[in-house]
Amino acid sequence: MGSWRNSRTSSTKLLWVILPFMVVAVIIGVKKSNLVDRSKYNSFMGGSVNGYSSSVIKDDVAEGPVALGRRTTVVEGGGGGDDDVAEAPVEGGLFDRSFNSSYPPLGMVRMEDEMDVELPVVAKEDDSNVTLSGPDIFVSVNQTTVLPVGGEINRKYTSLDKLEARLGQVRAAIKEAESSNRTHDPDYIPEGPMYWNAASFHRSYLEMEKLFKVFVYEEGEPPIFHNGPCKSIYSMEGNFIYYMETTKFRTRNPEKAHTFFLPMSTTMMVRFIFERDPHVDHWRPMKQTVKDYVDLVGSKYPFWNRSLGADHFALSCHDWGPELSKAVPYLFKNSIRALCNANTSEGFNPSKDVSIPEIFLPDGTTRGILNGPSPRNRPLLAFFAGGVHGPIRPILLEHWQDKDPDIQVHKYLPKGVSYIGMLRQSKYCISPSGYEVASPRMVEALYTGCVPVLIKDHYVAPFSDVLNWKSFAVILSVEDIPNLKNILTGISTRQYLRMQRRGKQVRRHFEVNYPPKRYDVFHMILHSVWLRRLNIRIQGVADS
Repeated sequence: MGSWRNSRTSSTKLLWVILPFMVVAVIIGVKKSNLVDRSKYNSFMGGSVNGYSSSVIKDDVAEGPVALGRRTTVVEGGGGGDDDVAEAPVEGGLFDRSFNSSYPPLGMVRMEDEMDVELPVVAKEDDSNVTLSGPDIFVSVNQTTVLPVGGEINRKYTSLDKLEARLGQVRAAIKEAESSNRTHDPDYIPEGPMYWNAASFHRSYLEMEKLFKVFVYEEGEPPIFHNGPCKSIYSMEGNFIYYMETTKFRTRNPEKAHTFFLPMSTTMMVRFIFERDPHVDHWRPMKQTVKDYVDLVGSKYPFWNRSLGADHFALSCHDWGPELSKAVPYLFKNSIRALCNANTSEGFNPSKDVSIPEIFLPDGTTRGILNGPSPRNRPLLAFFAGGVHGPIRPILLEHWQDKDPDIQVHKYLPKGVSYIGMLRQSKYCISPSGYEVASPRMVEALYTGCVPVLIKDHYVAPFSDVLNWKSFAVILSVEDIPNLKNILTGISTRQYLRMQRRGKQVRRHFEVNYPPKRYDVFHMILHSVWLRRLNIRIQGVADS
């Protein structure tokens, strides 16, 4: 018995000697496993630029993004009637800018928190993204539980982490808007068939008003930067730049910004830098100006390199804006380009770029060009007057100039005849493309109570991620021009009155106000940028 006791005592002592070694071996094995997992994560994050990882994750993880419309309306040729609107190619939703997620818990983040507040170790993230297709909603939900791993236990989240987490909450709120009660709005509540999804648009707009912040780079001098025209057909350049620099949406703290604005005017570059000598490359000085400006802000601030330009935007209403953006490949490929010349055949990408309206303001205001008589007091069926340039207008004049008193088509109006007066006398106002797809005529039609008739190829209509243009405009192909009168007279009086009434309602989204008013053109452009920003996620991961 005594020998058995001595044996058991010896075995116990031996076990206590071996146990620490076993624990150490287990710990080493776990750390190696973590290192392997972390190496996979780092390789997924991609390469680096100027010390920052390429931090906009796209095309690796397909998730349904936020989209308030069915699909972006691209006006194409090739058939009349309901086939005139071709839907933009979509993969995984309207904005196919897929992303990885590694963010703090959505419910725990407050935007006013300090930059280095520690968050709980265990975080649940509800990555809910919404794609709205007409009345239908397609939801992709990934619910991830973040467990403590090695040195990550005391991770401190940056202001960017918290900003992205808050945007995740916004995506979820927009997703839920369709089934929840509408929020009271004293100014305007969007509703009707003019909107692909009025409830989700309204929620998105209200969230934008609460959260959206834009950092405007202060570098650059007028007249090329921080300046632009306010009275020509390129008036949106000057108006937007001015109000972007004075709006409540501007932040002086770039760490709190969702997007970054490059305040340069294409129109002013053409006026002051364009090389008119036919023997030299007239693009080179303007493109060099764009490149130098992006290089300047990219070297002075970390934000361009952090996202490779994906959270930056620039605005141009001049026809040459798309071409000048090619001066910087990432500006063309990644950045949000707000363009009047929204031509998909010239590189306009509806999933990231924004179509804005071209608006002609003769005296810098809308004074004298708003409103018109009732639809029953418009004796003319259709009207157009404009120069003969581009491939479509000559066909229109060939078939209808001086051919029918009901369809007034002119190269030049007779002396003494008012252009605005003719718009107000017409039921339908024709807006064909010229050299470029953009034209102020569609907005002039809405301003005066005339139903727009769009005859364009490869054109993305303004705000068409929110607005259903076919509910308040007639969209035709070039092949429909010879049959124009039959098509317009074939629209019943009841349907015409509906389109005219709807056009009056959406007019507010195209009006230029001083100062800007809610839901006007300035805010709608901002909202389009806001939507694109919601559909990317940015990670500021510094290389170790």
